[in-house]
Amino acid sequence: MSKPTLATLWLDGCSGCHMSFLDIDEQIITLAEKADIVYCPLIDVKTFPEMVDITLVEGAVGNKELWEKIYHVRQHTKILVSLGDCAVTGNVPSMRNPFGVHPTLERAYLEEGNLFPQIPSEIVPPLLSYVRPVHEVVKVDVFVPGCPPPAEAILFVLSELLEGRLPEIGEKSRFGR
Repeated sequence: MSKPTLATLWLDGCSGCHMSFLDIDEQIITLAEKADIVYCPLIDVKTFPEMVDITLVEGAVGNKELWEKIYHVRQHTKILVSLGDCAVTGNVPSMRNPFGVHPTLERAYLEEGNLFPQIPSEIVPPLLSYVRPVHEVVKVDVFVPGCPPPAEAILFVLSELLEGRLPEIGEKSRFGR
């Protein structure tokens, strides 16, 4: 019998949740014995697999490209985990919501641009009018709060899921921790 598959995804966020995931240190070896990591920004796989057992999603959904990506990932994932406060609530990326897209782009690219101030029209995906937490775009099965969630909480969640149990987060992680 093959091992369960695990993927991680990074949307609008700082990568702190992935760094916390790496902080499980040598337990990553134990995790690799129980699951195959098939997609992750830390490995060189360009295409999301046809079906993944568990996907950890860090970050909020703030542009059209990420909206399409999380929708695709949800269709190809059995258990989707919202990892960290940005994925769970929108957190820091959603701080632009009260200002709107155009004033945000003006501030970032015109007012703060040094060399050739201009709002990009290529390469940078179009921003959504409102940054959303993952569950406002697709169905989420497990929520793990924290900024970032502690490594022990991530390991607990993955261990429970790999044993076929839905984890009870309880005091293992909380918002802003």
